[in-house]
Amino acid sequence: MATFSSAHCRPHATTPPSSLSRPRLSPSDCEHRRRVTLSSIPSSAQSPSRLRRSCCANAVRVQEGAGAATIIPVENELPWKKSKDSLSLTVPEVENINISKNESTVSITVVGASGDLAKKKIFPALFALFCEGCLPEHFSIYGYARSKMTDADLRNMISKSLTCRIDRSENCEEKMDQFLKRCFYHSGHYDSLENFAELDKKLKLHEGRRISNRLFYLSIPPNIFVDAVRCSSSSAASGNGWTRVIVEKPFGWDSESSAALTKALKQYLEENQIFRIDHYLGKELVENLSILRFSNLIFEPLWSRQYIRNVQLIFSEDFGTEGRGGYFDNYGIIRDIMQNHLLQILTLFAMETPVSLDAEDIRNEKVKVLRCMKPLHLDDVVIGQYTSHKEGSTTYPAYTDDKTVPKGSLTPTFAAAALFINNARWEGVPFLMKAGKALQDRRTEIRVQFRHVPGNLYNQKHGTEFDQATNELVIRVQPDEAIYLMINNKVPGLEMKLDCSNLNLCYAARYPKEIPDAYERLLLDAIDGERRLFIRSDELDAAWAIFTPVLKEIEEKKTVPESYPYGSQGPVGAHCLAARYNIQWGDLGTGQ
Repeated sequence: MATFSSAHCRPHATTPPSSLSRPRLSPSDCEHRRRVTLSSIPSSAQSPSRLRRSCCANAVRVQEGAGAATIIPVENELPWKKSKDSLSLTVPEVENINISKNESTVSITVVGASGDLAKKKIFPALFALFCEGCLPEHFSIYGYARSKMTDADLRNMISKSLTCRIDRSENCEEKMDQFLKRCFYHSGHYDSLENFAELDKKLKLHEGRRISNRLFYLSIPPNIFVDAVRCSSSSAASGNGWTRVIVEKPFGWDSESSAALTKALKQYLEENQIFRIDHYLGKELVENLSILRFSNLIFEPLWSRQYIRNVQLIFSEDFGTEGRGGYFDNYGIIRDIMQNHLLQILTLFAMETPVSLDAEDIRNEKVKVLRCMKPLHLDDVVIGQYTSHKEGSTTYPAYTDDKTVPKGSLTPTFAAAALFINNARWEGVPFLMKAGKALQDRRTEIRVQFRHVPGNLYNQKHGTEFDQATNELVIRVQPDEAIYLMINNKVPGLEMKLDCSNLNLCYAARYPKEIPDAYERLLLDAIDGERRLFIRSDELDAAWAIFTPVLKEIEEKKTVPESYPYGSQGPVGAHCLAARYNIQWGDLGTGQ
């Protein structure tokens, strides 16, 4: 394996971030995330109890004077959970290597390395972190899949999706070459203890005598999660450092299947080893949501039923399934988008001020929000499915025209829902969700519509139509990230003419540096052991409890989704749902 200077790989820190939002990290920023070793801790502070209280996620005590280092993991950070079929793990002797007994290494294994997610998102995100010097000095990346490939084949596959977008002035080819030399491949089955044991031997060759920390990213279908976790934890877990597993959604099909999956995973892993990833929580504007609210005095006093009329969470795509209908048809838009992405954003928006910035304190507040929400039923929801539409000489296909979709499928490609949080802050405020494919535009945003001004002086002179233009705060998550506040304003001139204007923070104009991809932030957090952007098991249970009743009702009654043309605003029923609460969808207004 090639060696690299400190200019290429900065020492890596394990201290969790101290704020709810992390800006784009430069190499100098990453320098401040250094790992704290015993050499930097005063001798008076090196007792086991004090080390366990350290902020470092991977602080250890080394028993001096012994022939080999005795590693004591930090409390609540177990190397792995032993199962009945656990195999004994030992670190092999490595000749002619002079390694400090406090040195550590991180081995990242992408399980399902030949899939689209790995190629398009995971490997490019790891490369971006490498370019910024945010990966540890000692690291290796392994791809694991059933496909027969060599190390060279994997590197060739990865290289096609890598770009030096972080700093284009640097030598891109050199960076890629350095990164690819750290990438290796092992072919094996996901349910084979023997194949994972072979992977373990390869990992140990790269780790040497260092403390070995291992991260497994499960980029595989959910039906083989448990097999992969069983084999990796039994045959390829770290023997002297931490082992963590990132699990991609979907986390089950409903409350029962989700609980069964969690129970199965916990046979082999502790809860703090499981990192359930929802990539929307890594998006810049979602991370900034808590900062916007809790660090700006003008917003926090208004963040309640007294001033907010309704909140809208909107997700729309301007394309259909495009050949991915086979996967989508098994889940539908409610499971794919609303139960996870939009509901996670809602909890961050609506939660009370956490006791601290600690991950558990933040996640505790999110769970409280979910537990205050009543389960959804069919009357609270509108579902739809897009149909074929012709525009000029172009014909856009219907959902069921996708060859991977079963004929006559009733799977919804659109859904709108009205949810309520029954607590003192939000009682009576509708939280409207809307998600759909093949709509008129692509956007993800949060729209906060404030109440009308009581006794508005200008209603009498300018009519009730002006009164409909209430103040609205819009947080656009994607594309063209922005935050803007719609206010009523006088148009310059001699006459009294009023207008609705925007106070606009456009991220591209204010922050010219490119916004990091969500996977970069989440992978870095997983390596650091920072859990605040990952979903806890009780949080998952509470989320499914809200959506499971309506999902069962839709499927048992074989509810036919309302049709809407490809490229339209969605089914008419969505407008009726909003009108029931005297609300108009904010994304459908002029110039919005």
